[in-house]
Amino acid sequence: MTTILAAIFVFGVLITVHEFGHFITAKMTGMRVDEFAIGFGPNIFQKKVGETLYSLRIIPLGGYNKIAGMDPEEPDSDDSFKSKSIPARMLVILAGSLMNFLLPIILFFSIFMINGIQKPVDQPILGTIMEDKAAAQAGLQVGDRILAINGEKIATWNDLVVTLQKYPDKEITVTAEHQGAVKNYQMTPAYDAQYGRPLIGISPTYEQYQPGVVEAATMGAGYTKYIIFAMIDGLQKIITGAAPADVSGPIGVAKMAGEMANQGMLPLLNFIAFLSINLGVINLLPLPALDGGHFVLLVLEAVRGKPLGARATNAIQMVGVAIILSITVLAVFNDISR
Repeated sequence: MTTILAAIFVFGVLITVHEFGHFITAKMTGMRVDEFAIGFGPNIFQKKVGETLYSLRIIPLGGYNKIAGMDPEEPDSDDSFKSKSIPARMLVILAGSLMNFLLPIILFFSIFMINGIQKPVDQPILGTIMEDKAAAQAGLQVGDRILAINGEKIATWNDLVVTLQKYPDKEITVTAEHQGAVKNYQMTPAYDAQYGRPLIGISPTYEQYQPGVVEAATMGAGYTKYIIFAMIDGLQKIITGAAPADVSGPIGVAKMAGEMANQGMLPLLNFIAFLSINLGVINLLPLPALDGGHFVLLVLEAVRGKPLGARATNAIQMVGVAIILSITVLAVFNDISR
């Protein structure tokens, strides 16, 4: 039951935020929105307010805005999508993903303000040691304080990092204080290509730190930006074959939502933030039927000076739907296989 409720909550938040982005910008630019729907299939609830029908549907795996004039064969009117400027239409198309990027900034900000953050202590005291690395093999232990490397005094963690870089693949003598006793340890820093520097397999201790409002907001934005670019890099590797296309579908996402919910509200909010960024990035891919595909059509319209014909647009959209359905089937198959 927890998994089902968590999945409905997660999908509901993500879909509502995304569709609200399209909805509010359509309203702001003078477009008529005939329906704002969360979910697919038969209605659970519906209510018309003004010109818009608000509906909640039984399958919580999507949503849509029925904006007047989005269908290329629909008659034009002063409040239709087609009647507005290209920049206004671009804003409406991009607004869903922009809201998906705004949500994690707010969530990360909230998490940082509620829970604080773990900040590394600048003192050269060992917080963790990797078992298969040089430090552990030499006998260093958690809580040891590094005093010197090859006779060079170490006062801060940064001193430790900088000094180690001088000795790639060279044996060094590390002087450390262990339970009040000073000892020397022999080890060889191994160059790590991932980090681009010599490592001995240690990390600092951390302390709980409570950021201020501005700092938490800045960190939330920075963390969101980092994840966006990490996801773009991951997609590039999948497309080029440098990484496997290990895609999770709705079943896998629902299972993970349940696991996060069992861990508590903060892990669940963190999970929603990651999924929201994922949804925002995916929707910007230049595939027909996705927001990115609609954006490309608007760019073509701007270049050509006129939109593509209704027949060509519909054909492109059908190709996009086929691609998305194929990916969805693959994702569900992966879920079932797991």
